[in-house]
Amino acid sequence: MIDLTTESLLTLNEASALLPDRPSVCTLWRWRTKGARGRRLETIALSGKIYTSIEALSRFAEQQGGDNQPTIRTPAARERAIAQAEKELERAGI
Repeated sequence: MIDLTTESLLTLNEASALLPDRPSVCTLWRWRTKGARGRRLETIALSGKIYTSIEALSRFAEQQGGDNQPTIRTPAARERAIAQAEKELERAGI
């Protein structure tokens, strides 16, 4: 269950952009309504809009099983990772 006091809400469109392979919003909607492998993506409706959270996405990914769990990154974390990679390439002279 999504906790509004501690979790970071995202629209389904924003959530799609954070996930590896960028699944369509339709896929997220299907995960919300029908689920995948018997588990549904946690969502909440506020003012007629549907939201999920970064934490709910992580819980959903964990429930799907498998050893290769995707890392869900925020745009800021992605930018930091890119900057770090660029520094390493520069140090290597590439």
